[in-house]
Amino acid sequence: MFIVLLGPPGAGKGTQAQRIAAATQLLHISTGDMFREHVKGGTELGKQANEYMSKGDLVPDALTIQMLLERIGRADAAEGAMFDGFPRNVPQAEALDAALAGRAAKVDHALLISAPDDELLSRLGGRWICRNCGHLYHERNDPPKKAGICDLCTGELYQREDDRPGVVMARLEKQKPPVALIEHYRKADILSEIDGKQSLDAVTAVLLEAIK
Repeated sequence: MFIVLLGPPGAGKGTQAQRIAAATQLLHISTGDMFREHVKGGTELGKQANEYMSKGDLVPDALTIQMLLERIGRADAAEGAMFDGFPRNVPQAEALDAALAGRAAKVDHALLISAPDDELLSRLGGRWICRNCGHLYHERNDPPKKAGICDLCTGELYQREDDRPGVVMARLEKQKPPVALIEHYRKADILSEIDGKQSLDAVTAVLLEAIK
């Protein structure tokens, strides 16, 4: 099974992807994590991507697609995956469709989580990430038991540079799923739209039901 998780920054894609992965045992492929892996590893693709990420700009399609194709070619993606942050536009969606068709597979579900801009800004400003295991927290909606410490591994929590207010505004404008992308999956009759203003548990329940 291959699932695409869509939504603007702060809609809860990362948190919900973790929950869905835990409930379904489906591999979670986060575009952001994929970029950071290449940057940390000092790969040529990572160096190129970092030039854009450091300014809050989107990584060009060509780089993103190269990284994605490399990632789904690994053994742990043989049985399927859930894509968080990819595709961002129709050309990326078409590249994914072609890559999956080459292995006799396809996107089975596209799940769109939405929320108004003021809610997104509030959420992004309160997001924290474990420096060790990458688990996501939110100081208002899903706080750790002890401030600054991960519940799972006791690692240090931090805020990403691209969650700073100025960069957040730029991200919201640039990273909302375009109408054409949403229509791409609507026409394929695999799109489910979810109200992201609901509680975390409510959104998780609706997403899992949509998958079933």
